[in-house]
Amino acid sequence: MTFSNLRLIKPLVLALDKKGYTTPTPIQEQSIPHILAGKDIFGCAQTGTGKTAAFALPILQLLSERKTNQNPRTIKALILAPTRELASQISENFAAYGYNLGISHCTIFGGVSQGPQVNNLRRGVDVLIATPGRLLDLMNQGFVKLNNIEFFVLDEADRMLDMGFINDIKKIIPKLPAKRQTLFFSATAAPDIMKLANTILKDPVSVAVTPVSSTATLVTQTVYYVKKENKRLLLKHVLSNGKIEHALVFTRTKRGADKVAKDLNAMGVSAEAIHGNKSQGARERALKGFKNRTIRILVATDIASRGIDVDKLSHVINYEIPEQAETYVHRIGRTGRAGESGVAMSFCTHEEMPYLKDINKLIKKNIEVVSTHPFN
Repeated sequence: MTFSNLRLIKPLVLALDKKGYTTPTPIQEQSIPHILAGKDIFGCAQTGTGKTAAFALPILQLLSERKTNQNPRTIKALILAPTRELASQISENFAAYGYNLGISHCTIFGGVSQGPQVNNLRRGVDVLIATPGRLLDLMNQGFVKLNNIEFFVLDEADRMLDMGFINDIKKIIPKLPAKRQTLFFSATAAPDIMKLANTILKDPVSVAVTPVSSTATLVTQTVYYVKKENKRLLLKHVLSNGKIEHALVFTRTKRGADKVAKDLNAMGVSAEAIHGNKSQGARERALKGFKNRTIRILVATDIASRGIDVDKLSHVINYEIPEQAETYVHRIGRTGRAGESGVAMSFCTHEEMPYLKDINKLIKKNIEVVSTHPFN
């Protein structure tokens, strides 16, 4: 299967060739034909599966086929993203794939001056990529009108809900034309996600990427059995080993992430928590500190950890075992990248044993147990 087989126009295929992409990923292969056919999509896919191209390519193609000489241009496609980082990444994709199609786009998000963004909007754009808060601000000021929208994309909907954007989204949707094509992407199909999807999609086609089951071959995996009340001391114990210079620690809850970061700082270990209740600025500062290694430990919830891509990350520590076995695979996939080796440690209480059993079943092997520690 090649991109040409998906009936993409030549300028898009050439742009993909230039980036070295010849074979579509499963989410692209499943989504692109349906989007080109005008169908609404419910896509279940994790970050890193190529889903941005799965919606960007057909939207660019359909817009180029319907292009008019209208001046100034009106917004015909709206892509909503939960964070500034993701909005910027989507923008880069539209620029790379559509550079010779004459389709204009701009990106708006909070945390920066709105002046340059307003100037771009005044010049007229075909595609608007936005975070919900800044979009509502500029709509309320009269700078954005959505009455000509033909394509609406809600990306990482589960993360939107986790970050508390549901009320913003509910204010934006009524401003969109009833007649439009809607593309909805989420990493999970949880009940609250399905409830939101059902209110905005019309007769959608469901596309899903099969959950990842293989763990990186270069990642050494171990599990430590420990009582819940001793996890904090066990974390201090493993970090006292000079081999761990830099680690990503996972918790199941935002509150848990804050508590672990606070405990680590009290022990003299530089740490920051990153989760949906943190402001955009706080998340960016924490991530920057972790990447430039002024922060030794980053404590993250699963949804907030998306997009964390750190070179030469040696250790991932599962302070709490995830309830979904696939989540474990995604967590430990942050280390052992690009030919580097990595270590994944998991702290398991008696209550978490069923989760560990599911993980062993999914990865088709039993994780090695470390019994030589003081809190066994």
